[in-house]
Amino acid sequence: MLKIALRSLLNRRLTVALAVLTVALSVLLLVGVERLRSEARSSFANTVSGTDLIVGARTGSVQLLLYSVFRVGNATNNIDWDSYQKLAQDRRVAWTIPVSLGDSHHGFAVLGTTGDYFKYLRYSENSALQFNQGVPFSKTNDAVLGANVATKMSYRLGQNIVLTHGSGEGAMSEHTDQPFTIIGILAPTGTPVDDTVHVSLDGLTAIHEGWESGSASLLSSTGVLAADQDRALPPPSSITAFYVGLKSRTAIFSYQRAVNQYADESLMAIMPGVALSELWQLMRIAEQALTVVSGFVLVIGLMGMLTALLTGLNERRREMAILRSVGARAWQIFALVMGETLLLVSAGITTGIALLYAMLLACRPILREVYSLNIAIAAPSTTEWLLMGLTLLAGCLIAALPAWRAYRMSLSDGLSPH
Repeated sequence: MLKIALRSLLNRRLTVALAVLTVALSVLLLVGVERLRSEARSSFANTVSGTDLIVGARTGSVQLLLYSVFRVGNATNNIDWDSYQKLAQDRRVAWTIPVSLGDSHHGFAVLGTTGDYFKYLRYSENSALQFNQGVPFSKTNDAVLGANVATKMSYRLGQNIVLTHGSGEGAMSEHTDQPFTIIGILAPTGTPVDDTVHVSLDGLTAIHEGWESGSASLLSSTGVLAADQDRALPPPSSITAFYVGLKSRTAIFSYQRAVNQYADESLMAIMPGVALSELWQLMRIAEQALTVVSGFVLVIGLMGMLTALLTGLNERRREMAILRSVGARAWQIFALVMGETLLLVSAGITTGIALLYAMLLACRPILREVYSLNIAIAAPSTTEWLLMGLTLLAGCLIAALPAWRAYRMSLSDGLSPH
């Protein structure tokens, strides 16, 4: 029966190829959406690893996460430097990473921080930042670029760059008086780090001297700000937020409570994992909508295949009658049609998965560079295997109708003229 089924399919190869392609495209969309959904969630979860708390001005936990980690939006307020110092010196704290945001460079966020950023920041299951070229900043006007910044702008070590006061639509004048020198380029991480220009807090303090009113006003007679690399700079008056690593994870809730009840300023501390879960819940509607649309596409594809099977079955009445006349039983005809349909669906699933992996290989660099989404080329997950199994089961159910019709056809029905 298998040999007959294969020869029958080959004899109708054009119709069969179209049916296989329909199922393949449906499976490609269904499993592809699931892969993107799971990898996007994993990418979000791996953006910050090993950080116990993030502290910022009191606002929503998701908003604090968005501007401090993903560089999206702006802080409602800054943290006074003295408050940061007091909280950082708490006996429960192992390390802190201060971050100061607000400036930009050709649309990329500029982040002011300290050398502890490169020492303690972790991503993707406790992976440390690595340098493709150069070293961390050590001087006031040194800059370290994320991988995407260097690639998209074609920057090299030793080049000078100029930062812009403000970001997005709020960007104003450029700090042309104090260019920064690129001394390091980070390896790709698949996180917002790739789209960030990193400078020291001293560097941000220096370039903003005289910009209290929003533009340069304290220029010397030569047109250069008074700040330079050779003199001691005062600490910044404030920072945007800071990351906290604690000596013991059991101290998370007590330290969080201490920050939330801090008397000198209105501050809040969030756990990145909890805030990421809240953020993902906000995106859940869009995620479910994509899955539903993919499911409908699969149903439409299978219905199209059913239509082709029923149409073809009407044209194969004589074939079925001849098989009956040479000794084939009704149940064997039923098995033949079921087998052909399962072969079609299996070939469609296999083709769809092959197309998915081909697209992932082709689009992976684009997804990583443009969307900071690192898609793993791995074996299908349990959920993906389940989706493929459900597709095969749906194919069995679809095949039952034409198989039953073939089963019910009589010998005289196929041999009599119509």
